[in-house]
Amino acid sequence: MNTRWQTDLLVFLACMVGLLAGAAWWFAGSRGVAAWIWAAAGVAAALPLSWRTAVALWRREAGVDLLALVAIVGAIALRQELTAAVIAVMLSGGRLLESYAERRAGREMSALLARAPRTVHCYRDGTLVQTPLAEVKAGDRLLVRQGEVIAVDGTLSAERAVLDESALTGESVPVTYARGASLRSGTVNAADAFEMTATAAASESTFAGIVRLVETAQRSKAPAARLADRYAMWFVPLSLALAGVAWWISGDVMRALAVVVVATPCPLILAVPVAIVSGISRCARRGILVKGGGALEALAGARTLYFDKTGTLTGGQARLVAAESFASLDRNELLRLAASLEQMSHHVIAAAVVAAARERNLALSVPGNVTELPGAGLAGTVDGRRIAVGSREYVERFAVLPEATQGVVERAAVEGMSTVWIAADGAFAGMLLLADQLRMETPRALRLLRRAGIRRIVMLTGDRRDVAETIGAGLGVDEVLAGQTPQDKLVAIESASKHAPTVMVGDGINDAPALAAASVGVAMGARGATASAEAAGIVLLADRLDRLAEALYIAHRTRAIAVQSVLAGMGLSLLAMGVAAAGFLAPLYGAVLQEAIDVAVILNALRALRTRPLRANHHSLSQEESQRLRDEHRQLMPVLDRVVAVADR
Repeated sequence: MNTRWQTDLLVFLACMVGLLAGAAWWFAGSRGVAAWIWAAAGVAAALPLSWRTAVALWRREAGVDLLALVAIVGAIALRQELTAAVIAVMLSGGRLLESYAERRAGREMSALLARAPRTVHCYRDGTLVQTPLAEVKAGDRLLVRQGEVIAVDGTLSAERAVLDESALTGESVPVTYARGASLRSGTVNAADAFEMTATAAASESTFAGIVRLVETAQRSKAPAARLADRYAMWFVPLSLALAGVAWWISGDVMRALAVVVVATPCPLILAVPVAIVSGISRCARRGILVKGGGALEALAGARTLYFDKTGTLTGGQARLVAAESFASLDRNELLRLAASLEQMSHHVIAAAVVAAARERNLALSVPGNVTELPGAGLAGTVDGRRIAVGSREYVERFAVLPEATQGVVERAAVEGMSTVWIAADGAFAGMLLLADQLRMETPRALRLLRRAGIRRIVMLTGDRRDVAETIGAGLGVDEVLAGQTPQDKLVAIESASKHAPTVMVGDGINDAPALAAASVGVAMGARGATASAEAAGIVLLADRLDRLAEALYIAHRTRAIAVQSVLAGMGLSLLAMGVAAAGFLAPLYGAVLQEAIDVAVILNALRALRTRPLRANHHSLSQEESQRLRDEHRQLMPVLDRVVAVADR
């Protein structure tokens, strides 16, 4: 970017100096010298323009620079050196303005790279030393001072930390974390210094993955050609044909030159890249990383959306929904006994049970004589009682299950929940119901996506059909494809993409093939260099679905502004071409008029930078209101559990 800016600046200065120097010689009476200087200014612009045109023609592209080159060369050949110099100044000035617009629009992308820390404060043998980032490894104890960027992923060792996550998520409100919380690299310490323990090396951390994605995006092909060339395919031949007709009818080659001058397709050359880069920049401000203009254009044209369920529509982690006791144990004691035993298992369900017990501040005991059947359950002694926890088939080995459990089983099936069965001292004790709960923002996000133009939403999941259909019905998706393997997802996306542009949203490694096959893949979050983030064209740096709706809205507005700028510029150019063909517009005035159109087009394209976030048509809850509603929900859950228990019986 800096090299192009410097080159465009030098060309513009050379052309401007040539125009002014020629004018000075003209007014001094040396018109011959002035003509040579003006011609040199035209050549200064024509040389880089010739290279760009030759490359475009070699690639068999429309070559939107062709008309500008014809105009400059034609003006010099017809001894209209001042016209050539004016075209050169206006053209190089337009290129310089485009470079400036791209530099301005890309500041948010570059800011992420500039934030990358080079060293950290690390404890070595009890002494705090400044350590190169590359030497940090998992397990190192770090000190993060106020205002510093967290360099690696880790866990908080201090009592609390207040972090500014705006650079990654777009959220301006600092977030408070408690001891033991997971911290993402790339966020900023907004309060007092704190200590943390690294859980990954720098190269494997979140921020390193984001930096790699940004670098990929900045190296990607400039987005100018795609939309612009579709218009240039007919505009360039039309302009040359009109110039030829004007010359043939009038016999005046100056009319042909005037037509070519006002037809110089700067709206095509400038409007599209400025608008698209502005849109990409706006996305970056909102925590949405777009890897290139092609992804933004594809998103704007998409009408069908495919979602992976686990980790995308849902939180991706099982949570305790209810505890059903069938013995003299109360629900908390039932959960405490199960969680005490589950501490010895590495299964994801076991982790959810233990987490639920700790959330309720239950005192867990250390179990003894533990035996585990992987994938089925485990048994052991807790506080002198023989406890078994696991699947229905596993617990049936230790106790007879009563028929009264059937109602709970049916409820779990209907609501898409998993069941954990518990036996105590040879008798059936109860059940725990767990579910991968929907993200809080999922229903709102789907409504916003509908508003943003998505007509069909399909849920892809490897989960059971009954679970998937229950969730799909609650969300109002148009179709549910359950029991899908990664290969099945790939086939579904490839088939759909043959008929219409498609968007695939996922977060896991198993989603990577489908993300790559979709018209545009969207990865949730950016935890290091995951396969899904690498395969996707768009990465939501914040794990929030409503950001996808914002990206879609920005894409639509960006494309609309680009098309508006192109059509307005080309419409004015066509009008001026008609006036020039009729002989009412001299080449010199045509050059000035065309470049005035260009400036207006670029300023209009920059409006994409000011795209406002898409908002739902209702009052947004404050943090206090949200916390109050969550507290009320927790208070109501025991009552609802009792109501459900009565209904089950």
